[in-house]
Amino acid sequence: MPSTADRIEFAPPTAKGSIRAFSLALLVHALLIAALAWGVNWKRSDTSVSYEAELWSALPRQVAPRLTETLPEPTPEVSKPAPVPAPPPPALEKPAVKAPPPPPLPAPNVDIALEQEKKRKQLALQKEAEVKKEAAKALEKDKAIALAKKQKERRAEEEQARRLAQAEAAKQEAREAAKEAQKLQAQKAAQQLARQQAQSKQAEAASQKQREENLARLKGMAGASGTTNDTGTALKSSGPSASYGGALRAAIRPNVVFTEEIVGNPMATVEVRVAPDGTIISQRLVKSSGNKNWDDAAVNAIIRTRVMPKDVDGRMPDTILLIDMRARG
Repeated sequence: MPSTADRIEFAPPTAKGSIRAFSLALLVHALLIAALAWGVNWKRSDTSVSYEAELWSALPRQVAPRLTETLPEPTPEVSKPAPVPAPPPPALEKPAVKAPPPPPLPAPNVDIALEQEKKRKQLALQKEAEVKKEAAKALEKDKAIALAKKQKERRAEEEQARRLAQAEAAKQEAREAAKEAQKLQAQKAAQQLARQQAQSKQAEAASQKQREENLARLKGMAGASGTTNDTGTALKSSGPSASYGGALRAAIRPNVVFTEEIVGNPMATVEVRVAPDGTIISQRLVKSSGNKNWDDAAVNAIIRTRVMPKDVDGRMPDTILLIDMRARG
């Protein structure tokens, strides 16, 4: 069979520092033994030394009342650990300098410890409650500060929005007022232009009329056939001469055919249109005499005449209004 030395690589590793640990353990045990030995020697008392004392009082004093002894409250017994028997002190040399003895350990009191623990827990709970209360107050204060800050920011934003809206409204009103002013100005300019154009047209029409009248007057003055005493503006007088009415009656009366008895003096008015050479173009009864037979006789007499005589100057009016168409008995 293979030995352990053949498989040393598979053996567990050796513990390091074992010699140091063993040395420290020995040192601790030696110190413990020395402490126990010193404690035993410290509790011994030397009975060879005695002391005497006398007490004198210079002034008389009253005696104090006797104290009544009250029984202490029973305390629960606490099981004490069994004392460890001290080993016999080894024969060691007495140290030259003794260390001061440690203070005696007080006896444990379970009730006091429980009461102190209870008070400590109550204080801890109170402190924790106070801390929580302070934290809640701080949180509420932070919330109030944050809310106030938000409200302030919101009011500032609303105020800014209101100012922007007012500024925009003012700009819009200014733009509307400018547009209205421009519109009114344009209307006034259009009205003024229309008035100027109308005045210009009226002035031009008046000027044209005046020019035409001046031209007509100049033409009339250039080719006028009147005498120096005439005041008209025409080249020639348009009315017939004083003897032209008698010439017309002399030409028409022989052509009147009327055999009835005439009562009164009926007078008919007939309009006659003639050509430049005197030929009758048309005739029209303008005003009746009240006697139809006489009206017909007057119109037929004009038709039979056929050609009207010219005036003494050779002129022939285009329209002749025959008013004095009377029937004399």
